[in-house]
Amino acid sequence: MRLEQQKNKVHVDVKFPLIFIHTPFGLTFFDIVAKTKAARIYARFNTYLMPLITAFALFLIVGSLIALFSNGTARDFQRSVGPRGVLLIPVLNPFFPVTYGLIALIITLVIHEAGHGIVARVHNIRVESTGILLFLGIPVGAFVNIEQELLVKASMKQKSAILTAGALNNMILAAISLITLYFVISTLTPIATSGESKTGVVVMSVNDGSLASKIGLSKESIIQTIAGQKVHGVDDLGKLLRSNLGHNIQITWQDKTGQKISRSISLPPFVSSNKGILGIAITDVTPNPSLVLQRYKSWFTSNPIALLAPPTLGQGMLLVPYSDLMAPKYESNILGSSFPIVANILFWIWFINFNVGIFNALPITFLDGGSWYNSLIESRTQKSKASMVKNASLLLSLIMIGIVIMSIALPYFIR
Repeated sequence: MRLEQQKNKVHVDVKFPLIFIHTPFGLTFFDIVAKTKAARIYARFNTYLMPLITAFALFLIVGSLIALFSNGTARDFQRSVGPRGVLLIPVLNPFFPVTYGLIALIITLVIHEAGHGIVARVHNIRVESTGILLFLGIPVGAFVNIEQELLVKASMKQKSAILTAGALNNMILAAISLITLYFVISTLTPIATSGESKTGVVVMSVNDGSLASKIGLSKESIIQTIAGQKVHGVDDLGKLLRSNLGHNIQITWQDKTGQKISRSISLPPFVSSNKGILGIAITDVTPNPSLVLQRYKSWFTSNPIALLAPPTLGQGMLLVPYSDLMAPKYESNILGSSFPIVANILFWIWFINFNVGIFNALPITFLDGGSWYNSLIESRTQKSKASMVKNASLLLSLIMIGIVIMSIALPYFIR
């Protein structure tokens, strides 16, 4: 009776700086869904899919490290984004739209934790509560509190299904959102415009300490000429700069207030082909709406990872058809003027679910992936070697944490 009373109440655990708010919400829903045939099939289907998600996550992280080691432009871009750009938390992440980001984050966390709760109930393991995790009062996660005694006694197959369900739910929802986003994009048609198109390139960001920052080139400026020659697009800028390496040249641009500025700059005698010269991120000043739409649609089949570029970040503002800057250039034959709202919600659901699913599959102790691999090691090891298992799990976690930190910090150590 006492346990049932506690389950029906909201209570708070404080472990500074973390605050755990336990609630009974969703427990009845878990019980109802767990009794369905679909839930039982899903619990069997996902049993050993965690290694596949982990392998994909490691592939992406290693690929990112290789790109950062070999590509100076990639390092410049990551420095321009800053450390806060890796946080999946609205407000703390300057590129997260509060409304879209918060809606998508809530959906992501609910779907993730519902996966754990439902599959736990499929295997008759009690879920004691659901809840929200706060860090210094800021919502950063959600959880389901599964009865630990029953979970410890569960078989490896049961533990595997429960631990995998969260990340797999996120990956499935990410895929559904991405497919739906494609159909929304397919309804768009560029709006015909008249008038002469402008030339130049728009500065999307300027790296600290770069050549551009030293001459006062600022974000949202339009670079118009290099060494007296007009800049017609992104390719022109690179060619003109490299043809003048080692020389003192004039750069002319128009800042965001409309003021025309000209500065002299000394270019270095040599810059490797994979590194930027000015230290800026740029895009065409007037991208062709038809080409932007065509290229974006091609990414769905040719390069899905490119679709992770947020419409609020750097070139994404001019390369994504539903960004604030590009949306007015299109009309939807189904959704009308509301298509940017639908497209942005779908994007952020895809973006956050994909990243949360991938991250949770990493073999780090406090993540689902870490718990999965710990359980696997324990199930294959004798009890007398418990300390060895613990040390092996800790070592694996530390190595993985080191790789993640390296992927974030590398651009600040290699210029």
